[in-house]
Amino acid sequence: MNNDDWLIPQWPAPVGIRAVFTTRQGGVSLSPFDTLNLGDHVGDVAAAVAANRLILQRAIGCRPVFLQQVHGTGVLELSHASVDGLSADACLTRQRGLACTIMVADCLPVLFAHLDQPVVAAAHAGWRGLAGHGMPANKAAKVTLFNGVLELTFRQFSALVGADAGAVAPRTIAWLGPCIGPTAFEVGAEVKAAFEVVQPGAAEMFVPVPGQTHQAKFWADLPGLARLRLHALGITQIYGNDGTDDWCTVSRPSRFFSHRRDASRGRSTGRMAACIWQD
Repeated sequence: MNNDDWLIPQWPAPVGIRAVFTTRQGGVSLSPFDTLNLGDHVGDVAAAVAANRLILQRAIGCRPVFLQQVHGTGVLELSHASVDGLSADACLTRQRGLACTIMVADCLPVLFAHLDQPVVAAAHAGWRGLAGHGMPANKAAKVTLFNGVLELTFRQFSALVGADAGAVAPRTIAWLGPCIGPTAFEVGAEVKAAFEVVQPGAAEMFVPVPGQTHQAKFWADLPGLARLRLHALGITQIYGNDGTDDWCTVSRPSRFFSHRRDASRGRSTGRMAACIWQD
């Protein structure tokens, strides 16, 4: 890597597994996309985006595959034949020299690696994808069935590892990247309900916004909600974003792009990337 401002996950990844989270530093785009905007759908000059993506590719030494993210739960297995622009919100691969890549500007990027098998994955976890279309707890079986982007990613991840998910989870590590923080992510009661209906403990991840007079509004802890879901999958080795201000995209404008921050000012903004790959 040749950009000291980018984040390198501090986690016990196996030898040969590498990951990075870009910041807004190190590219060629002009304001308001200054400078390393990697999104080709935000109004930036196409040539600047292409140059920025080439900067990233040269820095990591392999090809990042960019998805067309739709705030859903689709998961793609990547190969060297995969092209940019495929519609999905998560991807995974066993192939070397190919970077699973997620673009964000407030949503939560989640990276996965297996400690024994050469399988990596990346997921885009905005609140819609994270909540998914869950089902209430099955009281007889004492389980809750989730169908969000993390669950569907881990299901395919386990299949690629070649083992039952229950056996894969203890040998899986996850890293949460920067996202909108729990004192910046204001949501309505419908968002809170979408999580609570399938996971009662999720209520603790929502705090009422002070001084409300009409509609109920809450501060939502997006990384906290993701940790709950990962724990429910049996994944306990979770690193990165702990919900503190250093990880908040909204509160650090010189380092991170933030759609919510900049849209509130009538401006567009760029996109950062979380990448994971095998050398």
